[in-house]
Amino acid sequence: MRTAYSVETVRNAERELMARLPEGALMQRAAAGLAAACAQVLGRVAGRVYGSRVVLLVGSGDNGGDALYAGARLARRGAGVTAVLLAPDRAHGGGLAALRRAGGRTMSGESAPADIARADLVLDGIVGIGGKGGLREAAVPLADAAARSRAAVVAVDLPSGVDADTGEVRGAVVRADLTVTFGAHKPALLIDPAREYAGAVRLVDIGLALPAEAAEAEALQHADMALLLPVPGAESDKYRRGVVGVAAGSARYPGAAVLAVAGALRGGAGAVRYVGPAGDAVIARFPETLVSDEGPKRAGRVQAWVVGPGAGDDASTVAEVLAAEVPVLIDADGLRLADPEAVRSRTAPTLMTPHAGEAAALLGVSREEVEGARLSSARELAARYGAAVLLKGSTTVIASPDGGPVRVNATGTSWLATAGSGDVLSGLAGSLLATGLPALDAGSTAAYLHGLAGRLAARGAPAGAHDVAKAIPAAWRDVRGD
Repeated sequence: MRTAYSVETVRNAERELMARLPEGALMQRAAAGLAAACAQVLGRVAGRVYGSRVVLLVGSGDNGGDALYAGARLARRGAGVTAVLLAPDRAHGGGLAALRRAGGRTMSGESAPADIARADLVLDGIVGIGGKGGLREAAVPLADAAARSRAAVVAVDLPSGVDADTGEVRGAVVRADLTVTFGAHKPALLIDPAREYAGAVRLVDIGLALPAEAAEAEALQHADMALLLPVPGAESDKYRRGVVGVAAGSARYPGAAVLAVAGALRGGAGAVRYVGPAGDAVIARFPETLVSDEGPKRAGRVQAWVVGPGAGDDASTVAEVLAAEVPVLIDADGLRLADPEAVRSRTAPTLMTPHAGEAAALLGVSREEVEGARLSSARELAARYGAAVLLKGSTTVIASPDGGPVRVNATGTSWLATAGSGDVLSGLAGSLLATGLPALDAGSTAAYLHGLAGRLAARGAPAGAHDVAKAIPAAWRDVRGD
């Protein structure tokens, strides 16, 4: 699991560690890891460190000091290192002296673009984890020059200009090929839009003691998923494995019902009950489905419901499902039709799965605001509705109404931006709810499997939602190592 911590938590841990170490030791640890990562990059882009050209973009904070010390290490290995000082009178004194002793040189920002254009590697140490609001005016030409150059761009701790705690981007930022972060991931390295600017991320352990309960975000990995996936026992039958009800589809959108059922059948539950007007289409495609046309109350026993995909204007079915005393997943039209007070008053778990546009409508803000502040938007929705929220997107964010770290999933692919993909996800997550997984775990596991299935289905080419559903078993086996 990759775990991200707030700036305040990281800084507190740094202060506690520095109090026990010789002065400057912590920065030297960071610089050593940073220099090693840069050396590996130079090996790929220039063939070796000796004789390569490195430009450091140095601000006034500790990130600038890290860059200077790392630059000194590279200079001692024969690299030609130039430090561009954005605030010469406030540059880190020890780092600057170390660079000069190693043979590095310094320059002001005005003449830097030409050096950046010839560089093999640009090291971004402009702004640290406390930066807010994008790059300052003097730094923008340097970031632009780095973006235009052929150089590999390595960010120190995180790309300068992004908000470390929220992942928001509110101005010009550095776009990195690699971010070398120290001690712990920061939320911006896991959550878009900032994550897009970080490139690959390498964590350097500098010995920080970080309490697990203080985490802001966590990205689950295969080992974590393998522990969550339900596996039937020797005495299981279809009812003990869980039954998921799917109330979806309409005369206009029968395909949504078919796709939601496709996801549900591959989500671990023992049986799927379908309720709605698309029964003929569902049974024709999936004869194992238990189909009813008498409404949710008379469909039979279920352990969880999925409601909303392709529902059109069927508010009565949504209301009937919300009254059930079992976990409920609300998606698509169900999010628009659900009475907010009925959602808040539920005692059984609820999982809402909006995309950015649906989340914006629920919050009364613009889609752009949601996409630019995914972390706070998911948390606000979860708190407002008393439900777990799976906010779909390039990085899917899953928030609990009880607070705690958000779950972040990045297994997906842009090829998942296709009609019906969300219907498959809702069926998959609903099925996992029916197996007994808590809403946060069901949403996290479904997003992870759905993303992997999207990659397997597409493999770099367009794929339909039905292809994604078919690839779920392969994704499941991949997670389990089968």
